[in-house]
Amino acid sequence: QVQLVESGGGLVQAGGSLRLSCAASGSTFSIIRLAWYRQAPGKQREWVASIGGFASYTDSVKGRFTISRDNVKNTVYLQMNSLKPEDTGVYYCNTVWSGTDYWGQGTQVTVSS
Repeated sequence: QVQLVESGGGLVQAGGSLRLSCAASGSTFSIIRLAWYRQAPGKQREWVASIGGFASYTDSVKGRFTISRDNVKNTVYLQMNSLKPEDTGVYYCNTVWSGTDYWGQGTQVTVSS
């Protein structure tokens, strides 16, 4: 099994930056892909970015967000720059291990205008 713990959320003004972290523990040796999702109030959870052999991003964050991973620390990061109020939401870390979706508890990001 895998456990995911996010951190780094907070309140920031529009145009500011935050860096989210997601620490993985458990059967981390077999994790290939890690992803970030977010859920805004009243909306469905949406995919933001993922990293496996390469990084990919949803269109709305391209050029502003950067996903990276440290395989020694078993941690994935999401550097978020030029934040906008529409980036507000709970950000979740995700991976699929042995056919099962694993999620962290989420970290709140609030961007004020």
